[in-house]
Amino acid sequence: GEPASGKSTLCTIAAVACLRAGRAVVYIDSEGFSIERFRQIAGADAETIADRFFLFEPVDFDHQGSMILEAEKVLKAHKPGLLIMDSATALYRTDLEKGRDAMQALTRQMLHLLGYAKRYELPVIITNQVYMDTMKNTYFGLGGTALEHLSKVIIRLEKTEMQGVRRARLVKHRSRPEGATFDYTIVEDGILVR
Repeated sequence: GEPASGKSTLCTIAAVACLRAGRAVVYIDSEGFSIERFRQIAGADAETIADRFFLFEPVDFDHQGSMILEAEKVLKAHKPGLLIMDSATALYRTDLEKGRDAMQALTRQMLHLLGYAKRYELPVIITNQVYMDTMKNTYFGLGGTALEHLSKVIIRLEKTEMQGVRRARLVKHRSRPEGATFDYTIVEDGILVR
């Protein structure tokens, strides 16, 4: 089996690269962060760089909103080089019965993250689940179009026909054409680009 999901592996790779560069990282993960995966990717550096790694693990959708607000204390004190919100809509799905209120709360959470990106001049990586609209034969992210409109770059991770091979596809970018891809496999210490 594979050591971790594609999006979580790529987020961990980005976090470790930032930590190795001497910057702090704020990581909000609503599906459970894998310390084992972090150790695999960081290797011998794991213990040394972990002191600049600030992990938040919300238990429900409201808690996720509180943790996004709480993260600003870390941003002010440590001036991180990266903020990651892994699985932004995982807990949102549990509040879908609230309809429009849940959608507005998710939009507010994403606007807070966008505000942090601008205010603290740092990249923010947000991962999301997608679903296929079979009537339109296209993919949509959970949480409506707000997340898509707020995003500067969108990369969709897909499985390919080859066993264990994934594809990263550029869906949105300001200055690059849509559709560029590269294939990769998940390996013990990260990914291997094919």
